Amino acid sequence: MPITIEMPKLSDTMTEGTLLRWVKKVGESVAVGDVLAEVETDKATMEMEAFDEGTLSEVYVDEGQTVQVGQKLALLVGADEPKPSTSKQPEPQKTSNTEKKAAQTKQPEPGPAAQPDKPIPAESGTRVKASPLARKVAADLGVELQNLPGSGPGGRIVRDDVLSAHENRSQTVGQSPKPVAATVASAPVSTQDTQISLSGMRRTIAARLLEAKTTIPHFYLQAEVDAEPLVQLRQQLNAANEAAGLPKFTVNDFILKATAVAATRVPKANASFSGDTIVQYGSVHLACAVAIDDGLVTPVIRDAQSKTLSQISAEIKDLASKARSKKLKPEQYQGGTMTVSNLGSYGVDQFFAIINPPQSLIVSVGAILKKPVVNAAGAIVPGQRIVLALSCDHRVVDGAIGAEFLAALKRLIETPALMLV
Repeated sequence: MPITIEMPKLSDTMTEGTLLRWVKKVGESVAVGDVLAEVETDKATMEMEAFDEGTLSEVYVDEGQTVQVGQKLALLVGADEPKPSTSKQPEPQKTSNTEKKAAQTKQPEPGPAAQPDKPIPAESGTRVKASPLARKVAADLGVELQNLPGSGPGGRIVRDDVLSAHENRSQTVGQSPKPVAATVASAPVSTQDTQISLSGMRRTIAARLLEAKTTIPHFYLQAEVDAEPLVQLRQQLNAANEAAGLPKFTVNDFILKATAVAATRVPKANASFSGDTIVQYGSVHLACAVAIDDGLVTPVIRDAQSKTLSQISAEIKDLASKARSKKLKPEQYQGGTMTVSNLGSYGVDQFFAIINPPQSLIVSVGAILKKPVVNAAGAIVPGQRIVLALSCDHRVVDGAIGAEFLAALKRLIETPALMLV
């Protein structure tokens, strides 16, 4: 019996996926565990494995196409069933009412002046192959897609086809563009503009951060911290590591370690809101924001409170590398209990990050700045300062708890030997 292969849900936040590449081709044998295709989720690029055996009979989704979770991707048949010779079966062409009427009553062919000045609108149910971006631009500009030639793969209509048709129509007919809807930019789309369709990752980021800012009551705390002791300790350790041929520590490695230790000392901050309960976590699963080309991911260091500085440093480097190559597995970016976001390497002095739901706290880290400071003796001396900021969910973390956590974090940064014992 034929088996339908559907787009799987490869992460807890995945609602759609982009089929990047078919690894198996139509007509090839498939065994359980074989990789059928590569799929880009909202977080990573993953291999889609087969759970049944047979022969790949048909594929319904082109490479590069984005589909919803649960949508049909392909058909798998048994070894004794017939194998088709093509990857897709052409869909039967539907005859419109206009075509039926023309077939019954022959009409004289119109001369050049009687040709229509705009594309014929699609009849209900007629399938037009067009990218989502092309459909949006067509709707904004009032361009009908029916009978519009496509220059994309398999004759698919793409954005440039719509813009070209709109420009030609405006020049020949003198038609002005259709006003852009109030929900989009008020300026008309031109050929110089670039419209970038949302990737699955960017769509998820938009949805989750909108949820965070509209449903989580944020409040903010910050403190300026003496970073000189941490800088000096880092220099000493890196000199020893370099002599031993070991990797160097980054400032962020120390921040991550300090955050994990602070969370064990103020466990009420390592919690989340869950309806009529607050979940206080027994372990610190520390997420770290990593910027990639498509947006942002937050790989998670499991049980960070029990790991050494060297272990945290090695693990976050490995996770960040996998994140940038989109090779993270779901268990490597799900289930964080708090997050660190560090923009210091970009020269940002200070900022407040948005909470990553369902977490209740995120640590924002700015750059280490050299500046004049007043020492304990009241003298103005050169110093190095860093601003640490917290965004807290007030349903879980009260001001006092947030202040206690920030004080613990500040103490660890200003006395970094404490995080190593």
